[in-house]
Amino acid sequence: MSANVDINQRPDYDIELQKIADYVLGYKIESQEALDTARNCLMDTLGCGLLALRFPECTKHLGPVVENTVVPHGARVPGTSFRLDPMKAAWDIGCIIRWLDYNDTWLAAEWGHPSDNLGGILAVADHLSQKRIASGKPPLTMRDVLEAMIMAHEIQGVLALENSFNRVGLDHVVLVKVASTAVVAKLMGADREQLLSALSHAWADGQSLRTYRHAPNAGSRKSWAAGDATSRGVRLADIAMRGEMGIPGVLTAPQWGFYDVLFSKTNKDQQIKDENERKFKFTRNYGTYVMEHVLFKISFPAEFHAQTACEAAVILHPQVKDRLDEIDRIVITTHESAIRIISKSGKLANPADRDHCLQYMAAVPLAFGSLVAEHYEDEFHYANPIIDELREKMEVVEDERFTREYMESDKRSIANAIQVFFKDGSSTENVVVEYPIGHRRRRQDGIPLLEAKFKANLATRFPAGRSQAIFMLCKDQALLEATPVNEFMDMFVI
Repeated sequence: MSANVDINQRPDYDIELQKIADYVLGYKIESQEALDTARNCLMDTLGCGLLALRFPECTKHLGPVVENTVVPHGARVPGTSFRLDPMKAAWDIGCIIRWLDYNDTWLAAEWGHPSDNLGGILAVADHLSQKRIASGKPPLTMRDVLEAMIMAHEIQGVLALENSFNRVGLDHVVLVKVASTAVVAKLMGADREQLLSALSHAWADGQSLRTYRHAPNAGSRKSWAAGDATSRGVRLADIAMRGEMGIPGVLTAPQWGFYDVLFSKTNKDQQIKDENERKFKFTRNYGTYVMEHVLFKISFPAEFHAQTACEAAVILHPQVKDRLDEIDRIVITTHESAIRIISKSGKLANPADRDHCLQYMAAVPLAFGSLVAEHYEDEFHYANPIIDELREKMEVVEDERFTREYMESDKRSIANAIQVFFKDGSSTENVVVEYPIGHRRRRQDGIPLLEAKFKANLATRFPAGRSQAIFMLCKDQALLEATPVNEFMDMFVI
């Protein structure tokens, strides 16, 4: 036989896909901590979406593709009157969740926001519940939603622990697509073969570039990219449920697979030679670890690597607010990931550019004592030239301990420090914040603030009585878990 032919022997599904499928179909969630955290995550995530509805740049994307389309058993988009097909509803829910960069975060070799998957989960669960009721069957319950959230968090987060997609130029929303595909396929009733097929197609897609998150191209696509990814997960699950064949060697196929095509470089200069270096690494099995350790953005709508810098800036505000014109320089001490993705100088072109700028996110609370979503808007930025003046005086330096402890599994710190030096030679203390208020180590302090954040976000969209009813339901773990998904979604319709 000629050496110039391919051996057409169809392989088994890649083991990485099999492990995800077996986890989704076979793992029993028993961790009360994970379920309780998922409930808090549900509140926080929906609240972030409701708050985003105040911004026209977000709401212009919402609604049916074809105006006045009527969808039987259409999925609802919280805070609106839309009833959409599950794919567009997933897109819309994912878009509002992520728009303000205020929902939960996972930081490891790869970064991301696992609650982005709620777009696909809620849309499919709502649609299926309505269909089941129409057929005389029981609806899905919010326990099903919480379990799907835990599993989506786990898939996205475990894949992110040791595998840096950003270093090969890919955006973290690839993991949203993979996780959403897996859990949505399960909600749809997929068997193992269908779930594997769906997963294989998620990896076969060409993946999003990170260019829209970085200078000089940072822009608003980063605010809807996750909605697009979770929606794509719904589409791929639906395709697989219709009997579409899978692509078993999608990761490992020589030359044509994901590893060789998209995961073969650590950076633009260094090609990996060792075949094992092109494969995903895993340090733990799938369980409930990620939901239990997820990070909440409680105090600031800001990229998470800057959360502790914002806290430090708020602490320093009383000492510097009346001396802004006396500042000589500002030193921000941080970790390598923050330097790589959000440290930037020069003109900031839009709100999405500003909420991914470490210096901007530190300058605003230094000068004004707080940081809210409106502070990224053009009107505020251009009315306050002091922000850019402070940015020009900032020096960003790496602390190797901060970088090291950012990756240590027993710490997972996201440390930043700020010190302000004045022209007369005096200075503030060096304020160090190792763990943000949303960290697992600060849950006791953080959850009451998370609940207050949810209440405030509910009040932006609903009257007091409905806000209180939603809040009390979400506070009651047992009652929430037993609530049919369609009834839960009814409460969020305008």
